[in-house]
Amino acid sequence: MAKNLTEKQQAFIDALFNEAEGNPVMALKMAGYAEGTSTTAVMEPLKAEIAERTRDFIATRGPQAVWSMMQIMRSPTDLGNKEKMAAAKDFLDRAGFVKTEKVEVTSESPLFILPPKADEN
Repeated sequence: MAKNLTEKQQAFIDALFNEAEGNPVMALKMAGYAEGTSTTAVMEPLKAEIAERTRDFIATRGPQAVWSMMQIMRSPTDLGNKEKMAAAKDFLDRAGFVKTEKVEVTSESPLFILPPKADEN
């Protein structure tokens, strides 16, 4: 991480991405912050660390999205497959795994004519 964190800050981030399942209020409690502590006051200085941890979280959950797609391929008639597939695709897009699109360029004449060179004089 970019900067040194206090024990409470580290505990907050660890809880946020684990037991609290993204719920900042629960993460505050788990990290030992006092009742009524503002989530904004705790999260504001941790923006960079939270963003980095989010990117790592997404990158490491990619295999789950792929397996979800595989299960849909095995049982295409199950209820909710359309939503599961959309969520898996979106997740993989955010992780940087987007589908490759190919573009074919054709021409009647393969000859390309360039404009004349400009006279330097």
